[in-house]
Amino acid sequence: MPLSTKLSVRLAAVAAIAALALTGCTNASQTGGNSGSSGAATFDPASVAKDDALAAMLPDSLKGKDTITVGSDTSYAPAEFLGADGQTAVGYDVDFAKAIAATLGMKAKVQTAEFTGIIPALGTKYDLGISSFTVNPERLKAVNMVTYFNAGVLWAVQKGNPKNINLDDICGKSVGVQTGTVEEDPDVSGRSKACTDAGKPAINIVTLKNQTDVTTRLVNGSIDAMSADSPIIGYALSQTGDKLETLGKVYDAAPQGIIVAKDDTALAELITKVMNKLITDGTYGKILAAWNNADGGIAKSELNPAASS
Repeated sequence: MPLSTKLSVRLAAVAAIAALALTGCTNASQTGGNSGSSGAATFDPASVAKDDALAAMLPDSLKGKDTITVGSDTSYAPAEFLGADGQTAVGYDVDFAKAIAATLGMKAKVQTAEFTGIIPALGTKYDLGISSFTVNPERLKAVNMVTYFNAGVLWAVQKGNPKNINLDDICGKSVGVQTGTVEEDPDVSGRSKACTDAGKPAINIVTLKNQTDVTTRLVNGSIDAMSADSPIIGYALSQTGDKLETLGKVYDAAPQGIIVAKDDTALAELITKVMNKLITDGTYGKILAAWNNADGGIAKSELNPAASS
């Protein structure tokens, strides 16, 4: 669920994804019931009624405001990405942001941000961060995390696996990951250390700021494999014209969390209450179903749950 000297490459990747979306290739457009100019599932925040009791709990930082500002790395489809116009943020994380804001009688302003820049800007530039942040001990030390989705790690290679990539023998291969993700560290970095500890070549870890760039590299063969959250891999496969396939199965499933500044416990507690209301009234399930990701749904949102290292 989010620009460099390679801006032209990123724009090309976004344009390619948008073009494929318009052809009706996306699972979201096929199952969502609605499609807009972005060619993806659409969500109308007007369908969510304001909850006066919850709105009355707004902390001082948001009282008197009509907008919640959300930081999101909009290169991580289908969680958060740019629609066909190259400007409008769409995805199930974006829809959650809109639903949260509507419940509180507000609007959501989702701003494109580099993934690694969202946490440092919480409480100043952004009220919330909604960008597929996996809950882990390091992040729990830095921010409050409100769980809202479950995802695991999944790998992809070119269709037919022409380079014969094997997860049990990945040493010396080129693997693409998005900067700042758990796939980069500890997963792939840990695999690389295991390689060198065994006297084998290190993994060539290609870290890029945008997931769209990682996917483009795999399609054109300049990397051997990529690793990302399971819904992102699934969506990438549907958007790249049958050019990719999964490698292995999903592993290390873990909750993802909406992030809130560490010193704003009141807002974090309120967002938890709002998410549980959206789960209970069915809005949450409808959003995930529209993006063909109901399998990642949770039964209850939690604030700062215990996380495995």
